[in-house]
Amino acid sequence: VQLQASGGGLVQAGGSLRLSCAASGRTSSTDCMGWFRQAPGKEREFVASVYWTVSTTYYADSVKGRFTISKDNAKKTMYLQMNSLKPEDTAVYYCAVKRLGSRDFGSWGQGTQVTVSS
Repeated sequence: VQLQASGGGLVQAGGSLRLSCAASGRTSSTDCMGWFRQAPGKEREFVASVYWTVSTTYYADSVKGRFTISKDNAKKTMYLQMNSLKPEDTAVYYCAVKRLGSRDFGSWGQGTQVTVSS
C-alpha cells in the first residue's frame, strides 16, 4: 500500500485544516488507517484511527472534540478535520495503514507539516 498525505500548512491558533491521505496499491487487506504526528524533539504519537469496514474511530485524548477522522472507501481516502487548532498541534502528520492480521501499522505516508501560530 502506498499512502500520500496532503493538506498541511500554516494556520493561526483557533483555525482549521483538513488533511487527506490517499491510498493506492494493495488496499483490499486494509484493516485500519490512522493518523500520527511527530513534533520536533518528541516521539511520534497516535492521533486518531478508523477501522475500514466497521468505521469505528479512536482519538487521542489531546484531540478529542477538536479533530474528526473520516474516510471515503470508494476514493480510498482518509481525512482528518482539525478544528480549534493549538500551537501544541504543530507537528509533521503521518498517515498509516494496519493490515488485516497485523498488530501494528506497517505502511506509512511521507508526512505533511502542520504549523499553528499563536
